[in-house]
Amino acid sequence: MIPQDPAMLLSFVNMKLRDDYASLDDLCDDLDLDRADLEARLASIGAVYDPEHNCFR
Repeated sequence: MIPQDPAMLLSFVNMKLRDDYASLDDLCDDLDLDRADLEARLASIGAVYDPEHNCFR
């Protein structure tokens, strides 16, 4: 289960990207998440995925 609060979700996703996944697509595939929905939820707090650094900023 992933956090519902956007700030907690940001922290969770960045930790997973840093520690376990080479890309956002890998994370979404493995956790069965809709990438567009995840990006929209994080965009609501101003976070955008940076593929070069494999994290949301």
